[in-house]
Amino acid sequence: MQTSLKFLWLAVAGAVVVGLVGWVGLLLWFTLPAGETIRTILAVGYGAVAAGGLLFSLGRRRFTPFLLLLVGGFVAALMWWSTIEPRNDRDWPLDVARLTSAEIDGDLVQLRNIRDFVYRTETDYTPRWYDKTVDLRKLDSLDLIAVHWMGDAIARTFLSFGFEGEQVAISIETRKQENEAYSALAGFFRRYELYYVVADEKDLIGLRTTYRDPNEDVYLYKVRIPKEKIRQLFLQYAVTVDGLSKQPAFYNTATTYWTTNIVTNVQAIAGEVPFSWKILFSGYFAELMYERGALDQSLPFAQLRQKSYINKRSQAATSAADYSRQIRQGLPGYANRP
Repeated sequence: MQTSLKFLWLAVAGAVVVGLVGWVGLLLWFTLPAGETIRTILAVGYGAVAAGGLLFSLGRRRFTPFLLLLVGGFVAALMWWSTIEPRNDRDWPLDVARLTSAEIDGDLVQLRNIRDFVYRTETDYTPRWYDKTVDLRKLDSLDLIAVHWMGDAIARTFLSFGFEGEQVAISIETRKQENEAYSALAGFFRRYELYYVVADEKDLIGLRTTYRDPNEDVYLYKVRIPKEKIRQLFLQYAVTVDGLSKQPAFYNTATTYWTTNIVTNVQAIAGEVPFSWKILFSGYFAELMYERGALDQSLPFAQLRQKSYINKRSQAATSAADYSRQIRQGLPGYANRP
């Protein structure tokens, strides 16, 4: 029994040490405002010093000084990390260079800086931004768009609001700096600002179905909730978008990525959404919404998903003035749309 307890204690202590050292090392690598070489030296050096301290403690069979230094280093790093503030004045690429703002005046919402890029390839495009006032009295539909690029389990999900056929799509994304690549690990360490892309569907959907290489698989589902709930959800998004234009916030891989933010906004207007693993594995989020009765119920989900695939529709409508109508024509819930 004593041997088992000792082994368990050592396993727990080892896991704690590895966790603390790993967290600080990753923090140094992802967050320090320095070049890659310096960040590598400091992160690897910290790990080497910690490993050396552990070996020294094992040899002396005195762990208290090592653990105190380890915890002290972790607390110091955590305190420094907590002082890092999000910013809106970094070197942004053109596709996230502008922030959308929203001014609410009764039933009218003026949106400034809606993205409507004209793409030739994913990286070759003509930037276009415009302002638009939408009338909440015309808000009559909501769509969930699921974008798969690495299998069934992972998908980017975003919403599109319909104002009598005129769509406003909103995608929750990371605001990466110029020439900065995305890393899920970096998203835990205040590396990216949170960004709400408010855009035309031809931009937001067409980029993924037509101009990315390889193309991503896009599915469009009509959401079945009362119009008043759609209005409240849009207003929640508008308030958040406008708030980010004034006070930036950090993206977090676990808590503020695209699907969890949709859930957060839904909770704000509809109360608690029961937790499900299908929220974390965002590729199954549409299936979760189907199980909750929020998507078309006339077909089994497998058939609904198959019929909701819109890549070919999007590619065929690339130059169409009525792009949003064409990609919906004949979809479940939109079969009789004019």
